[in-house]
Amino acid sequence: MTATPATRPRLIATDLDGTLLRSDGTVSARTQAALALAEDAGISIVFVTGRPPRWLESLAEHTGRHGVAICSNGGAVYDVRRKELVETSPLRVEDSLAVVTALRAELPEVAFGIEYPGGFSHEPGYRSMLDWSPANRIASVEELLGGAEGGTVFKLLAQVPGMDPDEMLRRACGAAGDLAEITRSSPLLEIGARGVTKATALARWCAEKGIAADEVVAFGDMPNDLPMLAWAGRGYAMANAHPAVLGSCTLRAGDHDRDGVAEVIESLVAGAQG
Repeated sequence: MTATPATRPRLIATDLDGTLLRSDGTVSARTQAALALAEDAGISIVFVTGRPPRWLESLAEHTGRHGVAICSNGGAVYDVRRKELVETSPLRVEDSLAVVTALRAELPEVAFGIEYPGGFSHEPGYRSMLDWSPANRIASVEELLGGAEGGTVFKLLAQVPGMDPDEMLRRACGAAGDLAEITRSSPLLEIGARGVTKATALARWCAEKGIAADEVVAFGDMPNDLPMLAWAGRGYAMANAHPAVLGSCTLRAGDHDRDGVAEVIESLVAGAQG
């Protein structure tokens, strides 16, 4: 369901996978039109995603107009038009190694990958989720963190073959939650600098633009979206969202395969113009 807000929205912050994008990774014609409708009404659009900057190239035709994306769960702000980093909030090497040590003790079969400005590298036991995302290097995470990859780490990725993702997240947070931000938007654990989330990066960006939290409408579907949805004045859980997200949000958007974000945007713009 949707609601007519008391405060006119100035910014729409939306997750991508499972939220704005359909299951096949595309942006529907209706959603493209809704984004344009919002911008024509003076409402800014910011994509807030767990994806690293390099994964936005496949969406360039849709993201180019909007300009800025908060990536890697807040670890990077990326200017899509210029294809350059605006800012980063990296995970320090010493914190990364402490997390690795803690997770190896708790989850002996864990394997790690690293997202950094130069690309993506991983351990031999790590299985990349996408064939079009080849590794720059394959080596132990300790070796990777000691090399160029360790300079600016957007996030560590961790996987345990065959383990339930929610159970993996629970155990990882228990073992290393005081060392870093640990979340997930997929079967992988996503590990960033302590205190860095989608919410902190979005709040900082909005503060620079003079936009208050109650002027922000946010959409998401997975645990890594929870801080952003809680911070925004109106946080919408997608109908297809993870149970933890559905249980935390009172506002609902339709299924991502049925243009749920577009439906809410159309309603918000109509309400703001009414």
